[in-house]
Amino acid sequence: MMPHQCYLDDMRTTVTLEPDVVAQLKRLMREKGLSFKDALNQALRAGLSGPARAARPVRFPTYAMGQHSGVELTKALRLAAELEDEEIARKLAIGK
Repeated sequence: MMPHQCYLDDMRTTVTLEPDVVAQLKRLMREKGLSFKDALNQALRAGLSGPARAARPVRFPTYAMGQHSGVELTKALRLAAELEDEEIARKLAIGK
């Protein structure tokens, strides 16, 4: 198998940019007085050379709620529906 060779020096190519990317490039061009080519190259260099950051795990606080007899918290939606049904029946019984 032949090794793949790629010559990228002063490569000219066509790319399709998303509208939000075009807007960001135009802003960079305006703010720094750059040409489109320079703004694009600067943005690519920043993105390609920046350190790859691992996403930090999200931590949510937890609290001990104690033991509740008769309440199965793993079935919270069913419990909520039952409580709602009981409230509707109570309101119907008193004529609301």
